[in-house]
Amino acid sequence: MASSQTAQQLVAQKEAARKLEEYIEKIHYSDRYSDDHYEYRHVILPKQLLKMIPKHYFCQDDSGTLRLLEEHEWRGIGITQSLGWEHYEVHAPEPHVLLFRRAKNYEPPNPQAARSKSAADASRRK
Repeated sequence: MASSQTAQQLVAQKEAARKLEEYIEKIHYSDRYSDDHYEYRHVILPKQLLKMIPKHYFCQDDSGTLRLLEEHEWRGIGITQSLGWEHYEVHAPEPHVLLFRRAKNYEPPNPQAARSKSAADASRRK
């Protein structure tokens, strides 16, 4: 009995993973638009994906609206975009639309330059 139940759970998990991957492929990323300080974009999640997001990602007021998500959280639900973006706003009438922004002249960190600076700092300390 237990092995049958385990097999059913495994099948259910595989099906959920397949659906999740299918929904992630349907995430829509808007073109970028900007003002004097920021560039913006909105990300539209398939409504089915919204139903699979962990409950603790939502506001606790039962509005069905996502709270502002940290980068590791929005990346964890399948949103992929370059560095520097922050989830800065929610739109309650459309909880599946996430609004992002980043500084207009954002420069991603240069790991090689950071390593060179660390090495130079270390040699000066010797």
